[in-house]
Amino acid sequence: METQHLVQDLGRFDVKLFTLGGTPITVWDIGFIVVALVALFWFTAFLKRWTARRLAEHTHLDEASQQTLGTLVRYFTLVVGFLVIMQAAGINLTTFHVLAGAIGVGVGFGLQNIVSNFICGLIVMFERPVKVGDRVQVGDVEGSVIEIGARATTVLTLDNVAAIVPNQKLIIEVVKNWQHGSGTWQLRIAVPAKYGSDLDAVRDAMLAVAAASRDVLHDPPPAVRLATLAGGSLGFEMRLQTTLGVTDHPDLVSELNFALMRDLDKRGIALKQ
Repeated sequence: METQHLVQDLGRFDVKLFTLGGTPITVWDIGFIVVALVALFWFTAFLKRWTARRLAEHTHLDEASQQTLGTLVRYFTLVVGFLVIMQAAGINLTTFHVLAGAIGVGVGFGLQNIVSNFICGLIVMFERPVKVGDRVQVGDVEGSVIEIGARATTVLTLDNVAAIVPNQKLIIEVVKNWQHGSGTWQLRIAVPAKYGSDLDAVRDAMLAVAAASRDVLHDPPPAVRLATLAGGSLGFEMRLQTTLGVTDHPDLVSELNFALMRDLDKRGIALKQ
């Protein structure tokens, strides 16, 4: 008797809600699809991490390549898994042709930017003009790339703020990349000395300060240039390399400026006001 009541209770969930392409859709079908999609997204996220970890253990690929391949594996699994779930639910996939046509119209009117950013994201992952860890500047945004997603790239700025940059900007706009193909960043220190200052003394002071810092690389060595002569001052510029991350750059620049001001003061060199 209890079994009969249980069957009757379960039968209530087998009620047709609507028809999709000639296929009746019941509460059971909706529940199955929702649970299966949640499981699919969880599995593909796990698969992405597992793939990246296995690549790190058994290949010599860098971190950016590992993440790219892991992301592609996830996208492929999502597509295949979605098709399998729809087929298992008894939904004829040919019924999605009408939906695909509607989406195509939507893309033409309002979704073209989303699709464009997605395609540009794939281009960035394959061509790798930028990769995770690079220090880049896109428009007014400058910082370290911490994530490259399907639609947008996350850049951690010098103020420790995560800026979301649409992938389309990485393709169609001018992108400055200070770390492409290397593990270092370039910094610049500017000194506006007064006319009449000892040129060699200013240069020696800047190089001495850089040499004394353990965070400044000596290969390649720092270089000092007399960049400008305008504005009533001698514009010196020192370029140096460091392995410190972007978030530590302000501290390093401040440390070098403090040391440089003390050294210039000892040498009797005044700066332009």
